[in-house]
Amino acid sequence: MKTIQLTPSCKDYLWGGEKLRTEYGIQSELHPLSEAWMLSCHPDGPSYLPDGSTFQQYINAHPGCLGTHCEKFSEFPVLAKLIDAKKDLSIQVHPSNEYALEHEHQYGKTEMWYVLEAEPGASLYYGFTHEISKEEFERRIQDNTLTDVLNAVPVHKG
Repeated sequence: MKTIQLTPSCKDYLWGGEKLRTEYGIQSELHPLSEAWMLSCHPDGPSYLPDGSTFQQYINAHPGCLGTHCEKFSEFPVLAKLIDAKKDLSIQVHPSNEYALEHEHQYGKTEMWYVLEAEPGASLYYGFTHEISKEEFERRIQDNTLTDVLNAVPVHKG
């Protein structure tokens, strides 16, 4: 099997820091350096081969290079990224594949996180602590108390 060296697409969201550059060697002119999309065929941030072509172009030019299990997907179904969240990230709702394909013409976002390092007290939010109504959701956004009903999951390295 051939090894392919990829260059990531990088993002400079407001919540990012500098660790991806200083501690992980990601080369980018962006400040802050929030995300490095290491393995991506997403049109908003593809990974690149040394010749400047995208990973998707490589896949298209080399049918079967990913094995047979990926053939059932119309698009490469994985996006692996490194994130430096110096500040809190925004709270997001990710659509199902069905909804995203119909309305956004791309797959939804099923996520998995592997924490390489974390400050003491770091956490990820996942879902709500209890079922809330649309009205309560809207009110909590307005009065900035939404995090009070989010399920905080403590995280640590590894």
